[in-house]
Amino acid sequence: MKRSHLIALLLFFPFAHLFAQVYEPLAPDADSLELDDQRIHDLNSGKAVVEESTVMEMLDMVSSIGMMKDVYLDIDKKAWNKYGFKEDDVPAYDDSVYMQRIQTLANETTIPLTFNNHVKSFIELYANRRRQQSSRMLGLSYVYFPMFEEYLAKYNLPLELKYLAMVESALNPIAGSKAGAKGLWQFMRGTGGEYGLKVSTLVDDRYDPEKETDAACRYLQSLYSRYDDWFLVLAAYNSGPGTVNKAIIRAGGVKNYWAIWPYLPAETRGYVPAFIAVTYVMNYAPEHNLYPMNPGLLMHGTDTVLVRNRVAFDQINECIGVPMIDLEYFNPQYTKRVIPGSKEQPRTLRMPTKYTLRFVQLEDSIYSYVSKSEKAREIIEEKVEEVSDSFVHVVKKGESLGSVARKYHVTVSKIKQWNHLKRETLHVGQRLTIYRSGSPMAQVNKTTKSSSKNNNKATKTQSTKTHTVKKGETLSSIARKYGCTVNDLKKWNNLKGNTVKVGQKLKIKK
Repeated sequence: MKRSHLIALLLFFPFAHLFAQVYEPLAPDADSLELDDQRIHDLNSGKAVVEESTVMEMLDMVSSIGMMKDVYLDIDKKAWNKYGFKEDDVPAYDDSVYMQRIQTLANETTIPLTFNNHVKSFIELYANRRRQQSSRMLGLSYVYFPMFEEYLAKYNLPLELKYLAMVESALNPIAGSKAGAKGLWQFMRGTGGEYGLKVSTLVDDRYDPEKETDAACRYLQSLYSRYDDWFLVLAAYNSGPGTVNKAIIRAGGVKNYWAIWPYLPAETRGYVPAFIAVTYVMNYAPEHNLYPMNPGLLMHGTDTVLVRNRVAFDQINECIGVPMIDLEYFNPQYTKRVIPGSKEQPRTLRMPTKYTLRFVQLEDSIYSYVSKSEKAREIIEEKVEEVSDSFVHVVKKGESLGSVARKYHVTVSKIKQWNHLKRETLHVGQRLTIYRSGSPMAQVNKTTKSSSKNNNKATKTQSTKTHTVKKGETLSSIARKYGCTVNDLKKWNNLKGNTVKVGQKLKIKK
């Protein structure tokens, strides 16, 4: 190498970070991507990048979190408002200020934070256009960031990656995208499955904050081992490694996010700028007159209990009074409002702290409690059992009560009784309920001498056994087990209601 070249490199190197800091991705040649002049201008200005991202969608969704209070955290607002802003002030700064502040943040991490028009557009979004939502995210950061940092440290990842969840979901734990991504870290079902996030009829682990955070860290770690570049990692996290690899090829094999930027999907083009912008705004919130909104119960007002048996939300709601809205919001992973817990595999349930002790004290009773919805289901089952041995015959041309009775081996009087008929005349299309042998017909036959004798004989040979009610059993499940009806059980045991208790003895007649 010539000495003059070496001197030039030595002079340039100390200022290389400044070049990276203001690096602007240029839109490709219009012919290569069929872009018109206005489109190229919009891309380079950052305007289109913001509009095409999903960031605004997620920010708007975080506004619906009902648990949050429209007040600030218990902070010394005077200490935060060190610049003496008025409540409605929306500060704005020159590019040189943004550049200097982002460089300060870049010096404290291994992620090469930069500044350009795209980053500036997202700063304007977070610090101006969506100020209220940014205050909500600031408040939610007190809930989730301690956990994020714990897992990021566990996998030796930059702590600044915690801001990635703000881009993905705006820290809304029940966020869901149109594409099907779920949770704080917005995992698709396929990718989530690769990292142990199971989805079944009753449970979706992508809504579990801890499980999904652990999966996200492992996925980011895997992507970094592949690309060795954090911006490429973020792009791959958003659009998939295959999409990033194709963009690298189209950019001539250059493994640099800003170089492949024009060849990425619209959403991914705004992904890294949004990440840089939200990292900046969260660290310089006071400079933008932004303060954290109180996350309410999400902050310190909840705790978890272990569920060791299958139980539904409505059982917990009716037994100890936990509001259904709380059970649903704090436990979105239980998609059907049923917790499939067991002694071998207990499940966690989050609820307001004031209910947790009562849950522990009444745990067994909650499991065995029959909720109102379950009682309603039992009543329906009883009705079904009552007519399960019946069917409907539609009268055809030329048929009479006698011919219908002969067809089904019953008497004319029984058909009249079952259908409340006063006459024996029928008309075409008339619907007649017919019971099979051993159904209500047998009960009616008790009025005859022959049936009385048969019933007496059956009573003499009838045997009785005792069933002890176990956890989770209902009259319906016991009836199915012994091949009888709920009404039979109630009659044999002189029961007035439909509920049974664990340990209760029931007579079963055979």
